[in-house]
Amino acid sequence: MFESLTSALGKAFETLRGQKTLTEDNIQEGLKAVRRALLEADVHFKVAKEFVNQVKDAAVGQELIKSVDPAQQFIKICHDQLVSLMGGEQATIPMASSGPTVLMMAGLQGSGKTTTCAKLAHHLRKRKKKRPLLVAADLQRPAAVSQLQTLGKQLGIDVYDEGTKSSPPKVCKRGIAHAKKMGYDFVILDTAGRLHVDDLLMKELEEIVGLCKPDSVVLVCDAMLGQDAVNSAGEFHQRLPLSGVILTKLDGDTRGGAALSVRKVTGCPVLFAGVGEKPEDLEEFYPDRMAGRILGMGDVVGLVERAQEVVDEKDAEKAAKKLLKGRFTFDDFLKQMQMVRKLGPLKKVLGMLPGVGQAIKDIDIDEGHFARLEAMILSMTARERAEPSLIDLSRRRRIARGSGNELQAVHDLLKQFKMMKKMFGKMGKGGGLPPELMGEAPKKGFRQKRGAGFPGMKGGKRGKPRFR
Repeated sequence: MFESLTSALGKAFETLRGQKTLTEDNIQEGLKAVRRALLEADVHFKVAKEFVNQVKDAAVGQELIKSVDPAQQFIKICHDQLVSLMGGEQATIPMASSGPTVLMMAGLQGSGKTTTCAKLAHHLRKRKKKRPLLVAADLQRPAAVSQLQTLGKQLGIDVYDEGTKSSPPKVCKRGIAHAKKMGYDFVILDTAGRLHVDDLLMKELEEIVGLCKPDSVVLVCDAMLGQDAVNSAGEFHQRLPLSGVILTKLDGDTRGGAALSVRKVTGCPVLFAGVGEKPEDLEEFYPDRMAGRILGMGDVVGLVERAQEVVDEKDAEKAAKKLLKGRFTFDDFLKQMQMVRKLGPLKKVLGMLPGVGQAIKDIDIDEGHFARLEAMILSMTARERAEPSLIDLSRRRRIARGSGNELQAVHDLLKQFKMMKKMFGKMGKGGGLPPELMGEAPKKGFRQKRGAGFPGMKGGKRGKPRFR
């Protein structure tokens, strides 16, 4: 997400390294680089110009904080201005005072509107403990109704539809009446889209707004369209009472321009960001966290929240105690690895840590490695997983054949698992971390073995781990 923008801004900040103070002269080159980076990211030119001027006004002549590098202070100023540009505070969907909250979704065809409706319903049920109802009112696109029905069935969310013969405004009206009768908390209206903004589309949406009086009208924008997404958002905003925007495909080859421009151009806050294809891949949009990601500061809070959703705290605590006591088994290891995989792609997860995203942007992380580890563990018997010391050469060959791996891969897994148990067992006895993991020289007699380290990493020069 925003890799090219993050990289370009990083180079801009480098121009201020070593400066003793921030002046109009020495930040000029940095500001030019920032402006160039924003324009290349497809940020609206007026927004980019205003942003640069605000950064300049805030930076020039600012009193430096002792022990803080001017370049770091410049980054902090850019961070604050980015947060302000994207809305400052997190915006939420307003709830109805009585009855179900009615949310109308609008957008161009191909923006991922129907999928986003299902993701939002899943989000409301799982995180907000609401009971949502999806209303299939997109009668223009072939199979749109059946697509929503399929998504609803997969997620266990009810869908109201009348086929494709009725009119969208009437379907929405009757869908809301059904929701009131059945006691639903939330109604999401999936309306039709077009390949472009036209009068026919707008009249249909305006008719739905007039007849149903939705509590919120949310526009779904494809972030990969960049400037075009912002332009279409502006046209929708002129005809409809938009209350917010959901940006989709932010995990794709997007340059970030839509995320930075849409609030300033339309005045509507970004409510959610689609960051993947899975139902869970819809994130609440926090301007401060997004600014941190763009500037390479990571998003630790977001990572912790994601971990809380997929990691069983009691199981994790139990496994940690077993690990420190040296009683960790392959069953425990498999369970922990499966929890980590639920967090999402490893590169994406690591990118949420401060400074790590840019460091690994050119490193190819083999996600299939975890699947191969899982296959090897599942090819073991229950007794072998509990007592790895039983696994002799013949058993290793059987595990390799059963999991479709080379024999050496099984050797490596057992060796790494044994070293991990030994290391954490030593920690549990008060020995602390081994010196080689603390960046110190190993004790006399210690020899770092090739390939030693945690699963998923390969030993590099001087024993430092690197990803395969």
